[in-house]
Amino acid sequence: MAVAAALLFIAQATACSTCQGLTPVSMPTPSPSRQAAPVVPASGAAPPAPFLAVVPAPVFPGAGAPRASGGVAARPRRIFSKELSRSLDVFLAGYGGRTAASVSDLGTGRRYHYHHTLQLPSANTSKVSILTALLLGTRWHELGEQARSDASDMIRFSDNEAADRLYERIGMRPGLASANRRFGLRRTYTPGGWCAAQYCWGVAQTTVEDQIRLVKALATGRSPLAAPERRKVLGLMEKVTPEQKWGISAGACESDQVSLKNGWLRHAANGRWAVASAGLIRGHGHDYAVAVLTEDSPSMETGIARIEGVTKRLMDAFRGGRGCEATAN
Repeated sequence: MAVAAALLFIAQATACSTCQGLTPVSMPTPSPSRQAAPVVPASGAAPPAPFLAVVPAPVFPGAGAPRASGGVAARPRRIFSKELSRSLDVFLAGYGGRTAASVSDLGTGRRYHYHHTLQLPSANTSKVSILTALLLGTRWHELGEQARSDASDMIRFSDNEAADRLYERIGMRPGLASANRRFGLRRTYTPGGWCAAQYCWGVAQTTVEDQIRLVKALATGRSPLAAPERRKVLGLMEKVTPEQKWGISAGACESDQVSLKNGWLRHAANGRWAVASAGLIRGHGHDYAVAVLTEDSPSMETGIARIEGVTKRLMDAFRGGRGCEATAN
């Protein structure tokens, strides 16, 4: 895994009282000339209690969910919950910290959740929400050259300065919150203000359920975004720089198409890491929305290993325990 470049810059200071000690870590940007000067807004209201929220677990059928008689959507089926959860418990026992994961087969309606009510840092995965918020207001072909360049750099290279410019354009926290509501992200919270070198979009708290809803909105017709914009977002996520293709891609088979956005943060107070990965795995007649969030890893590499180990086990279970051999039939 080529992650050494991610460790080049770690911001230690934080000027936002709601940031909970987490600071974004910057990947190398495409061009130093594209770095924006910081603009510090007023801090918003304090976020709710961090990290853990016990909430209801409603069912949200996707567009591809199976249909019951009479044309009514059938309830999506949870699968292998006890056996798979035990397997993940055993794997994660050596890591400690917090991990949440979710997979949804958009064609069959099968789904699995692991600690799906945990609220954990979204880190750079928030950049997908920034882009979808932007495209709710302006179609891709109507954006100027700078905005399109920023959108590409933000997703493909995880450029923080590009994200800040687009975050300002969508109206910062109120604009992002409004867009998140339209996508049904009910347990995602973004604090206001300025966190170290960026706005506080990077320390948003989210759940894997919300991340799955966003991926579904990009992959199906049940979305506030028009089809060309959905394809554009997934296309950028498919073309992330090779150094950032880790994460849920570990669960893909050789010929699968993967669109993803990864995230990473280091806690300024104790040096522990929050690492996240969410996206879509397509191939062999299946579209899988996958999200894994982790917190409290001793290093970024450890966080990545947790995500990839969890994803491999999830996808193996969805393929009937035969791994990628099942896709050949």
